[in-house]
Amino acid sequence: MAHTGTGFFDRKGHFFKTARDATVSDLAALLGQIGEGESLAPGIAYMLLERRAEIERLFAEHDGMVEEEAAMKAARGGGETLDNVAKLPSRPAV
Repeated sequence: MAHTGTGFFDRKGHFFKTARDATVSDLAALLGQIGEGESLAPGIAYMLLERRAEIERLFAEHDGMVEEEAAMKAARGGGETLDNVAKLPSRPAV
């Protein structure tokens, strides 16, 4: 007898039984071919999804560091030099 079910589709329109499998397929497509022969992308995509919380935390920390770096550069007047590097005076070209 016929029955109904739930399925999930990735961005390419491929059908998957679980949302996790559809998401892994999309992540693998974003990563592209990794390695020679059979791609490592599906395994990496699965690990990315499994470690999502840690990865999001790392990106949040990264964003904070980038903001702090931009604030430090702005406080120095937008210069690219670091605090421990002295800028040499310009000399005329000979």
